[in-house]
Parts: sequence; structure tokens; C-alpha cells
Amino acid sequence: MNVYLLQDGGGFTAFDGGIHGMAPAIKEAAGQLGGEVKRMVLGHAHEDHRGAAPDMGVPVLCHPDERADAERELSADDGRYDLSKMENPVMRFAIGKFVAIWDGGPVKIADTVSEGDDVAGFRVVHTPGHAPGQISLFRESDRLALVSDTLYTLDPAKVTTPYGGPRIPHPAFTKDRDAARDSILRIAALEPKAVWAGHADPVVGDCKAQLEHAAATTY
Repeated sequence: MNVYLLQDGGGFTAFDGGIHGMAPAIKEAAGQLGGEVKRMVLGHAHEDHRGAAPDMGVPVLCHPDERADAERELSADDGRYDLSKMENPVMRFAIGKFVAIWDGGPVKIADTVSEGDDVAGFRVVHTPGHAPGQISLFRESDRLALVSDTLYTLDPAKVTTPYGGPRIPHPAFTKDRDAARDSILRIAALEPKAVWAGHADPVVGDCKAQLEHAAATTY
């Protein structure tokens, strides 16, 4: 679970909230970089992206379309996921249990961010599909994109070799696959030089071509 610390004045904005139990490590990382986390912006409100937020003690922001999920109790069977689409029965069972462990509970949202807003020098890009209020952040100066779960660079159905190139998020967790494809193409159109995902490894090299290929590929 990746959490990104963005220099923001004399402190940091954390993008995404990881899982429950990560708050001490996030705070420690900020301290090692010479500051404190002043606020957290959620890429979306799934359990593995809001988990540490309640324990951070800072204002938490998200897209308006994620606010309801961020502020309520979540469960693996509340309709957001369709774990029957998880091919691997071991992972189907495990993820159904993990989400409760990952979650830190409801998050009080202090404010919202929307398309075009500035977050620590990055522009908010609305990239729905995996979640209705999924956002990415893009910085023009170095063409860096932070995309949360707009795309995956892992395959959650595999236990032994889960990592690889960019792909549409798994259908078990992504109701609107057409919107997810369109969102990947939105990021590709920005011609990023690097794309940092919400899990696992970044996309580097010819990012535009890799993202266009991912959007055209059935999971």
C-alpha cells in the first residue's frame, strides 16, 4: 500500500492513507524528511486507502463522490466489490478477510477536492471507474502522475508473481470498467514521464504507450 508525502510549505500532504497501523510509519517518514504531515488527501475511500487516516490526527480530504464511503462503516459484502470475480479461491477468501483488517474505520472528512484543484503543486484529475470519486494527481513541472488505484501494477489474483506492467484494476473491485479504461486514457493523454501507483511498482519508460496498451487489454 503506497502513501506519498508531498512537500507542502513547511510540512507534508500525504496522498492516500494506506492501511490501519501505518500511521506511525507515515509520521516517522515525514519526520525523517524534516517535517510533519499537515493533512491527508485520499485517492479514494477503499479500506486499503483510508486505513491509517483516522489515526493521523490531521484534516482528511477526498473527492465529493467518495465522502459518503469515507465517513461510513465499510464491509467486503456491502456491494462495492464482487469477489465472485476473483478467479483464485485462496485470494477470494483472503481478501474478503483482509479488508476488515486493513480498515481503520470511518474517517471524518474535513473538506473535498475536485477536478482542477491544486494539492501541494499537483493538479487534481478525476479518474473514476475503480471508485466513483477516485482521483489522481499530476504535476506539470516534471510530468509526475500519482494515480492511486486508477491502474494496478500488480495482479491480486496471483500469489507468487503478482507484479507487472500497468493494467485496469481487477474486475472484482472495479464496477465501471469502461470508466476505468477512460480514466487510464486520461492519464496517458497527459504524457506523464512517471506514473506512481497505489500499490506495488511505478510505471516508467514510455508511460503513454504502456497506459494505452493497458486500456486496450482485457483483464
